[in-house]
Amino acid sequence: MNFSQLHERLRAEMARRIERGQLTGTLLARQTGLQPSHLSNFIRRKRRLSLPALDRVLAAQLLSLEDLLPDSPRPNIQTDFDDASVVPLVSHETALRSPAINQRSVLDLIHLPAGSLDHLRPRRTLSRRERQRFLAVRLTPAQARPMEPLLAPGSIAIIDRHYNSLAPSHPARPNVYAIDVNNDLVFRYLSYEANRLVLRPRSLDSRVEVLRLAPDESPSSCIVGRLCLTIAEL
Repeated sequence: MNFSQLHERLRAEMARRIERGQLTGTLLARQTGLQPSHLSNFIRRKRRLSLPALDRVLAAQLLSLEDLLPDSPRPNIQTDFDDASVVPLVSHETALRSPAINQRSVLDLIHLPAGSLDHLRPRRTLSRRERQRFLAVRLTPAQARPMEPLLAPGSIAIIDRHYNSLAPSHPARPNVYAIDVNNDLVFRYLSYEANRLVLRPRSLDSRVEVLRLAPDESPSSCIVGRLCLTIAEL
């Protein structure tokens, strides 16, 4: 594959992700440090990117050259394993940015009892239907601290990325969400007030945070998913 073919395949992939609502030009510009107008012209075939700029886009979207090769396989964990209770453990960046999970993004596999997740009902926006549903991440001390003792450092969090609604899953208790805050994955209770997302910790030692949304931004766009299960190391 020559440079022109690489350029066109990457452009087509970015256009596909934007069309499906998995990406925006503004987000891509923030991830890569490139000008939004430059990227817009690239997507619309009005301008080419340099090789260093292509590298930035590839890195930001967790793509490799193999992903852009003709007929390149793009395995999805749930199609590679018959048992839907096998959940991929991935990096925080992958949980935030990758709609589908390739084998090389998997750090480990979490084996749950058969049927553990079958009863969970999705509440997703249409843009989420192409995403791998269940992912696992390992919590850092900074992620766990605001939600202690509910969450513990080093524990594994199972995230349902098909649940980005503020409607409670269980009326008796609030949802805990995985949220994208300035490209960081954080875990909090959530409420929506006057075009603001209010992030509430469980620990009294942590402060309440407020995310102001843009006029065209919905609360669901900041929600990575609902925390549906945690596994703590003893």
